[in-house]
Amino acid sequence: MRRRALVAGLAGLAGLAGCQARGLSRIGFLAGLSGRGAATSVDGRNGAILAVEQVNAAGDTGGRPLELVVQDNGDDPATARKAMENLVAAQVQAVVGPFASAIAIAVLPQATQAGLLLVSPNATASVLAGKDDMLLMLSPCTRDTTRAYAQLLWQRGHRRMAVATATDPRNAVYAVAWRDEFCAAFQALGGAVAATVDFASDAATAYGDVVREMLQQRPDGLVFACGSVDAVRLAQQAQRQAPGLPMAVADAAGGEALIALGGRAVEGVLVGQMHDRSSTSARYLAFVAAYQARFGRGPGYHAAIAHDAVTVLVQAAARSRAGESLKQAVLRHGPYDGLQQPIGFDGFGDTTRAPSFVVVQDGRYQPLR
Repeated sequence: MRRRALVAGLAGLAGLAGCQARGLSRIGFLAGLSGRGAATSVDGRNGAILAVEQVNAAGDTGGRPLELVVQDNGDDPATARKAMENLVAAQVQAVVGPFASAIAIAVLPQATQAGLLLVSPNATASVLAGKDDMLLMLSPCTRDTTRAYAQLLWQRGHRRMAVATATDPRNAVYAVAWRDEFCAAFQALGGAVAATVDFASDAATAYGDVVREMLQQRPDGLVFACGSVDAVRLAQQAQRQAPGLPMAVADAAGGEALIALGGRAVEGVLVGQMHDRSSTSARYLAFVAAYQARFGRGPGYHAAIAHDAVTVLVQAAARSRAGESLKQAVLRHGPYDGLQQPIGFDGFGDTTRAPSFVVVQDGRYQPLR
């Protein structure tokens, strides 16, 4: 039954069929499968697993099935570096991941030394962009994403926003950049940043105090630059202290965990995501059906973008020329068949995708109208 579902899914994902070429046989996967980000990382792992299984189910892999080697980078750089050591030892030819900017910074020197290409679905800190290194970014950098947030909030009538930011080491690389770039973009439009409140993402944090400080300056909306668990806790406090006040969360918080943990507290929350859940693309609908059949639930955006990462590697290998490294092949032979839009890279391995804005309504992400 599972094989039939996978093969059926290939009807809409033909770009993956028959693409294993020039020795691509083992891909690594690196994400935080334990800790606070586990839910979204598992979703990403499942998307990568599905992509690899679909390549193998097509039956044209040169007699050697494509293999996915999975490693958990945990929540800290030391664990991540050990996980990267394991992937290098396993002789993977590329890595899908990591998903966090701080982890990308931690393991990039190892990848560089090993000549190992990292294709990150979700590392977006601007400090990683515009560099000729072994990291390719499938999501736009925070500078582009926050500009889209600022423009949308301004268009929706917001003029005074308060921002809460997770500034502990685990989150700061992404969240601080997100806050700074959002504030700059919003102020450039004529808006005011009424308050910025920093907090540590840990059990000792008094989230009620964070929200209380944000509200003191009477903002007309709240923005949370953090992960999904912290966003839920802040939203819960905001609903108690200022019911009905509009809230937006950074794109990193917009996974399945936000809804699963947030319940009614996150109703109405605005979030930008890197894929459109309402897409009618044949490739995307085939992916959703195959994912549902394989894992018994619908995919989140981390699954979709991890699937795209495998697609990039497989199609680049198939299109490569003799003597090209995998990085050279990826940069030279795009665009690639993303689930919802073509995927291309500039000379630095950065990509441009416009976020699709959604709101939480009745426990589901709904397109913004």
